[in-house]
Amino acid sequence: DEAEEFYSQALEAAPGSAPQRAIYFANRAACFLAQERYEDVIEDCREALEINPSYVKALTRRAQALERKEDHEGALTDLQKVLELEPGHKTASGDVQRLEPIVEKKREEMKEEMLGKLKDLGNTVLGKFGLSLDNFQATKDPNTGSYSINFQQ
Repeated sequence: DEAEEFYSQALEAAPGSAPQRAIYFANRAACFLAQERYEDVIEDCREALEINPSYVKALTRRAQALERKEDHEGALTDLQKVLELEPGHKTASGDVQRLEPIVEKKREEMKEEMLGKLKDLGNTVLGKFGLSLDNFQATKDPNTGSYSINFQQ
Protein backbone atom coordinates (compact mmCIF):
# COMPACT_ATOMS: atom_id res chain seq x y z
CA ASP A 1 0.00 0.00 0.00
CA GLU A 2 1.45 3.36 -1.05
CA ALA A 3 0.17 5.30 1.94
CA GLU A 4 1.65 2.78 4.36
CA GLU A 5 5.01 3.03 2.58
CA PHE A 6 4.83 6.83 2.63
CA TYR A 7 4.25 6.92 6.42
CA SER A 8 6.98 4.32 7.00
CA GLN A 9 9.44 6.51 5.07
CA ALA A 10 8.27 9.58 6.98
CA LEU A 11 8.94 7.75 10.26
CA GLU A 12 12.44 6.82 9.11
CA ALA A 13 13.18 10.42 8.11
CA ALA A 14 11.69 12.14 11.17
CA PRO A 15 13.97 12.57 14.20
CA GLY A 16 13.11 10.31 17.13
CA SER A 17 11.87 13.19 19.26
CA ALA A 18 9.75 14.86 16.54
CA PRO A 19 6.12 15.30 17.64
CA GLN A 20 4.86 14.70 14.07
CA ARG A 21 5.93 11.06 14.48
CA ALA A 22 2.70 10.52 16.44
CA ILE A 23 0.73 11.61 13.37
CA TYR A 24 2.75 9.32 11.10
CA PHE A 25 2.22 6.34 13.42
CA ALA A 26 -1.52 7.01 13.71
CA ASN A 27 -1.89 7.47 9.95
CA ARG A 28 0.02 4.28 9.23
CA ALA A 29 -2.23 2.58 11.78
CA ALA A 30 -5.22 3.72 9.68
CA CYS A 31 -3.65 1.93 6.70
CA PHE A 32 -3.17 -1.21 8.79
CA LEU A 33 -6.78 -0.98 10.00
CA ALA A 34 -8.04 -0.98 6.40
CA GLN A 35 -5.91 -4.10 5.82
CA GLU A 36 -7.25 -5.75 9.00
CA ARG A 37 -3.73 -5.94 10.46
CA TYR A 38 -4.96 -5.32 14.00
CA GLU A 39 -1.74 -6.14 15.87
CA ASP A 40 0.10 -3.59 13.72
CA VAL A 41 -2.66 -1.02 14.38
CA ILE A 42 -2.34 -1.55 18.13
CA GLU A 43 1.46 -1.29 18.03
CA ASP A 44 1.53 1.89 15.92
CA CYS A 45 -1.15 3.52 18.06
CA ARG A 46 0.84 2.60 21.19
CA GLU A 47 3.87 4.31 19.65
CA ALA A 48 1.78 7.39 18.76
CA LEU A 49 0.35 7.55 22.28
CA GLU A 50 3.82 7.33 23.83
CA ILE A 51 4.66 10.50 21.92
CA ASN A 52 1.28 12.20 22.48
CA PRO A 53 -0.85 10.52 25.21
CA SER A 54 -3.89 12.67 24.40
CA TYR A 55 -3.98 11.91 20.67
CA VAL A 56 -7.66 11.10 20.11
CA LYS A 57 -7.26 9.59 16.62
CA ALA A 58 -4.71 7.10 17.92
CA LEU A 59 -7.01 6.15 20.79
CA THR A 60 -10.03 5.66 18.53
CA ARG A 61 -8.06 3.62 15.98
CA ARG A 62 -6.61 1.42 18.68
CA ALA A 63 -10.10 0.99 20.16
CA GLN A 64 -11.38 -0.18 16.77
CA ALA A 65 -8.56 -2.71 16.45
CA LEU A 66 -9.03 -3.95 20.02
CA GLU A 67 -12.75 -4.40 19.50
CA ARG A 68 -12.19 -6.34 16.29
CA LYS A 69 -9.81 -8.60 18.24
CA GLU A 70 -12.63 -8.97 20.80
CA ASP A 71 -10.73 -7.12 23.51
CA HIS A 72 -13.85 -5.21 24.46
CA GLU A 73 -12.45 -4.09 27.79
CA GLY A 74 -9.36 -2.55 26.18
CA ALA A 75 -11.50 -0.85 23.54
CA LEU A 76 -13.81 0.53 26.22
CA THR A 77 -10.85 1.89 28.21
CA ASP A 78 -9.52 3.74 25.15
CA LEU A 79 -12.96 5.13 24.29
CA GLN A 80 -13.51 6.34 27.86
CA LYS A 81 -10.16 8.15 27.61
CA VAL A 82 -11.38 9.76 24.36
CA LEU A 83 -14.47 11.01 26.21
CA GLU A 84 -12.28 12.43 29.00
CA LEU A 85 -10.31 14.36 26.37
CA GLU A 86 -13.30 15.29 24.17
CA PRO A 87 -16.57 14.92 26.13
CA GLY A 88 -18.70 15.63 23.05
CA HIS A 89 -17.11 12.97 20.80
CA LYS A 90 -20.28 11.38 19.36
CA THR A 91 -18.74 8.21 17.94
CA ALA A 92 -16.88 7.41 21.16
CA SER A 93 -19.99 8.16 23.21
CA GLY A 94 -22.10 5.75 21.17
CA ASP A 95 -19.40 3.09 21.22
CA VAL A 96 -19.03 3.38 25.00
CA GLN A 97 -22.79 2.91 25.46
CA ARG A 98 -22.68 -0.12 23.16
CA LEU A 99 -19.58 -1.70 24.75
CA GLU A 100 -20.38 -1.17 28.45
CA PRO A 101 -23.03 -3.93 28.63
CA ILE A 102 -20.81 -6.30 26.62
CA VAL A 103 -17.90 -5.70 29.01
CA GLU A 104 -20.13 -6.03 32.08
CA LYS A 105 -21.56 -9.33 30.79
CA LYS A 106 -18.04 -10.64 30.13
CA ARG A 107 -16.95 -9.63 33.65
CA GLU A 108 -19.94 -11.45 35.15
CA GLU A 109 -19.15 -14.57 33.10
CA MET A 110 -15.53 -14.47 34.26
CA LYS A 111 -16.61 -13.97 37.87
CA GLU A 112 -19.01 -16.93 37.67
CA GLU A 113 -16.31 -19.09 36.10
CA MET A 114 -13.80 -18.09 38.78
CA LEU A 115 -16.29 -18.74 41.60
CA GLY A 116 -17.10 -22.13 40.08
CA LYS A 117 -13.43 -23.07 39.98
CA LEU A 118 -12.92 -21.86 43.56
CA LYS A 119 -15.94 -23.86 44.69
CA ASP A 120 -14.53 -26.97 42.96
CA LEU A 121 -11.18 -26.43 44.68
CA GLY A 122 -12.88 -25.92 48.04
CA ASN A 123 -14.98 -29.05 47.60
CA THR A 124 -11.83 -31.04 46.73
CA VAL A 125 -10.18 -29.96 49.98
CA LEU A 126 -13.32 -30.25 52.13
CA GLY A 127 -14.21 -33.60 50.57
CA LYS A 128 -11.28 -35.15 52.42
CA PHE A 129 -13.14 -34.30 55.66
CA GLY A 130 -16.54 -35.47 54.43
CA LEU A 131 -17.75 -31.91 53.83
CA SER A 132 -18.53 -29.67 50.89
CA LEU A 133 -19.10 -25.98 50.38
CA ASP A 134 -22.80 -26.81 50.29
CA ASN A 135 -22.46 -27.26 54.08
CA PHE A 136 -21.77 -23.52 54.39
CA GLN A 137 -24.26 -20.75 53.76
CA ALA A 138 -23.18 -17.15 53.18
CA THR A 139 -25.73 -14.50 54.13
CA LYS A 140 -25.22 -10.89 53.08
CA ASP A 141 -26.10 -8.18 55.58
CA PRO A 142 -28.07 -5.56 53.58
CA ASN A 143 -26.96 -2.75 55.93
CA THR A 144 -23.21 -3.30 55.85
CA GLY A 145 -22.72 -5.41 52.72
CA SER A 146 -20.65 -7.89 54.74
CA TYR A 147 -21.29 -11.62 54.81
CA SER A 148 -21.78 -14.05 57.66
CA ILE A 149 -20.98 -17.72 57.11
CA ASN A 150 -23.11 -20.40 58.77
CA PHE A 151 -22.34 -24.10 58.92
CA GLN A 152 -25.19 -26.54 58.37
CA GLN A 153 -24.95 -30.34 58.42
